[in-house]
Amino acid sequence: MDKLKSVLSGEESRREDRTILESVNEASTLGWGTRVKGFIACFVIGGVCAILGVCLLFLPRIGLILFIVFYTFGNICALGSTMFLMGPVKQLKRMCDKTRALATTIMIVITASFFLLLLFQWKNFGLALFFVILQVLSFSWYSLSYIPFVRFVILTLPLSYSIF
Repeated sequence: MDKLKSVLSGEESRREDRTILESVNEASTLGWGTRVKGFIACFVIGGVCAILGVCLLFLPRIGLILFIVFYTFGNICALGSTMFLMGPVKQLKRMCDKTRALATTIMIVITASFFLLLLFQWKNFGLALFFVILQVLSFSWYSLSYIPFVRFVILTLPLSYSIF
């Protein structure tokens, strides 16, 4: 009788949904060893793509475009590798924290909009170098936001030397 009552009230289906969601969640979570392997694989692929992009830069005609594609893909892979360690949702939440929201926005804008769109249209080597430097600086500033008080020290360091 209790079984019939739970089926008619809908409690049985909610219980089944809960176990299905729990089983999907358990199946989608990765163990620590798998996370580390995924991080290393993604980071190495990102590094290889960035190096390959630099090597392809000197090809005539299409070298600059191949450099842009491989270098940007390498940086995206390197950034995505950290999602294996923390998980994608936690990583995205941390990227949008108030301490690094501006750094994340600048990094994404430089990587996606300026770097790819402008360089595909203009194909200018000097502009490519300028945006590579901007991309490295924005990625570094974003990465430093994960180390407590480092950005504050970097910003106040020139002021401490000007006093003496």
